[in-house]
Amino acid sequence: MTRFRPCIDLHNGDVKQIVGGTLGTSEAELKTNFTSTKPSAHYAELYHKYHLSGAHIIMLGPNNDKTAKDALAAWRKEEKQAQAEGAKDKWKGEIQVGGGIKESNARQWIEYGADKVIITSALFPENEFSMERLEAILQALDNDKNKLVIDLSCRRKDDKWFVATNKWQSITDFELTQESISLLEPYCSEFLIHAADVEGLQRGIDHELVSKLAEWCSIPVTYAGGGRSLEDLEMVKNLSAGKVDLTIGSALDIFGGSGVKFEDCVRWNEEQEKAVA
Repeated sequence: MTRFRPCIDLHNGDVKQIVGGTLGTSEAELKTNFTSTKPSAHYAELYHKYHLSGAHIIMLGPNNDKTAKDALAAWRKEEKQAQAEGAKDKWKGEIQVGGGIKESNARQWIEYGADKVIITSALFPENEFSMERLEAILQALDNDKNKLVIDLSCRRKDDKWFVATNKWQSITDFELTQESISLLEPYCSEFLIHAADVEGLQRGIDHELVSKLAEWCSIPVTYAGGGRSLEDLEMVKNLSAGKVDLTIGSALDIFGGSGVKFEDCVRWNEEQEKAVA
């Protein structure tokens, strides 16, 4: 079942929506679509209120730890309050955090309140994939792959997709294929795939990549990049036969966008759940 997945992107301590491909450039060249006047906790509370599971907090660079912790704390506060009120539906959502996660701090972020940690660059020291790093991170999580999400954010090169690290500026030689996906699946609970070339541009999703992800992945996968309308949710659903979820960022009204209303995305999820009930 394709679902709308919410995000909280953090940059220099603020909730922001940026053009992904400019992230590693100078501050003067960085293109920011939106900077929120609301704290990260506001968005965590909002997502919990509307039962949006699988929200991911992404720390884009330094100076974001406190803001990420605030969002996690707000989520847990909402969870405790719902339990205290004896929520009838017994809804159990989850929230994830990524950006600078490695073996030395992965467990700590779980203790801060994340249900899952998201890793990318830590798996690619010297721009090469390291199975030792992956195993070390998993060991830090007590070998519980249900606490781990692998982010294979990528960029196109020669009509193929290669993992991009270091704020999406360093393109590795790790190609997204059936073989590479199958290699990683036993070590994680799901994948997060940012299409960095279209991230933040609101020019539409990478249709071919979405189709390939549905073909290659046998565990949950969320695609992010270029989402601009409610129709894109329908498109992802059709292209992936309901196997791929979609994150929409800059186009959302809660992030200053005009392409799609947050409440419509919530309604979409509710309709999908009813259809499979």
